Amino acid sequence: MQQITQIFEISNEVKKSKFIAFLTPFSEFDALLSRLKNEHPKAAHIVWAYRVLNEFNQIVENQSDDGEPKGTSGTPCLNALRGAELINTAVLVVRYFGGIKLGTGGLVRAYGGSVNLAINSAALTPFEIQRRCEFFVPFSLISKFEHFFSKQNLKFNAEFNADGANFKGEITKNEFENLNKFIQNLQNESVKFSEIPNFS
Repeated sequence: MQQITQIFEISNEVKKSKFIAFLTPFSEFDALLSRLKNEHPKAAHIVWAYRVLNEFNQIVENQSDDGEPKGTSGTPCLNALRGAELINTAVLVVRYFGGIKLGTGGLVRAYGGSVNLAINSAALTPFEIQRRCEFFVPFSLISKFEHFFSKQNLKFNAEFNADGANFKGEITKNEFENLNKFIQNLQNESVKFSEIPNFS
C-alpha cells in the first residue's frame, strides 16, 4: 500500500469541460472540501472518493457523485485510488461544464483519467501502520530526545509540566523499536511510557 504526505493538484480538459483533481492526505479532506466549495462556487460538481485504514486495520471506502449520473464519477475516482493501492488518501475533482455532454462512458473516462493524472504527478510513499505512543521525559533529558527526534525524523507534540514533558505522537513499528532502544540505553527510570503502541 502507498500514501501521500501533501496535496497534489492537476487540471485536465475533456471536450471543453475542465476537471481539476486534488489528491490529498485524508486528514486534510474535510478542510479541502470546504475550501473548494468556497473557491469554486460556479463549478458544476465537486466529486470525491477516499480510502482509509481504520483502527481495526479494515479499509473503509466512500465516494460521492455530487449530482453526476450514478456510478459515472465517484466510483471511477475510487477505482483509481484502489488501482494505485493508495490508503489514508482522498481525491476531489472539481468539474466546470463546457457545454458538451460527455455521456456515461465519457464521464467515467474523464473522472478516472483525471485522478490517474494526479496520482502520476504525486510523490507516493510506502504506507506503514502507525500507532499512538506517549511517554514522559524529565527536563534533564529533553534536549537528548529532541536531538534523537530530529535525527530519526520523528514528530512528537510536547506538553510541558513542572517535572518535564509528555511527548505524544504516531509512530511505526520500526520507529518504536528504535525509540525503545534509545530509551533503554539511557538507563533512566524517569522516562516512562503512558501509552505503548500495539502493533499485534
